[in-house]
Amino acid sequence: MPTNSTLTSRERAIKCAALALDKKALHVRILEIGRLSSIADYLVLASGRSDKQVQAIADSVKQGMRKLGKALDIEGMTEGKWVVIDYGDVIVHIFQEEQRRYYDLDELWSAAPAVAIPEEFLWEGKGE
Repeated sequence: MPTNSTLTSRERAIKCAALALDKKALHVRILEIGRLSSIADYLVLASGRSDKQVQAIADSVKQGMRKLGKALDIEGMTEGKWVVIDYGDVIVHIFQEEQRRYYDLDELWSAAPAVAIPEEFLWEGKGE
């Protein structure tokens, strides 16, 4: 994957997902929403089991993306229930599982095509 600001929006979304998965995020999905909305090109959705894990996942994304550009906005870090990190072309949502079920962005954006996350970044189902 290219480095620095040469990443495409899609590559940036995959990088965000990989950084979330590095902290054992659950149910990570990348949705291509650019044709459905002008808010961003991609959404990255991920879940954590606790406020601490949600915060750790968000911090991993924030720190890992730092060299690629600063986030435009970050909301929810203090509470750790639903953190949103906005990179302009990519918006990352990290939820506790209960909040993810309640707000159900997966269903809200069900018309958006999913982007496959490269196998090398996946950890779920690999038998720890």
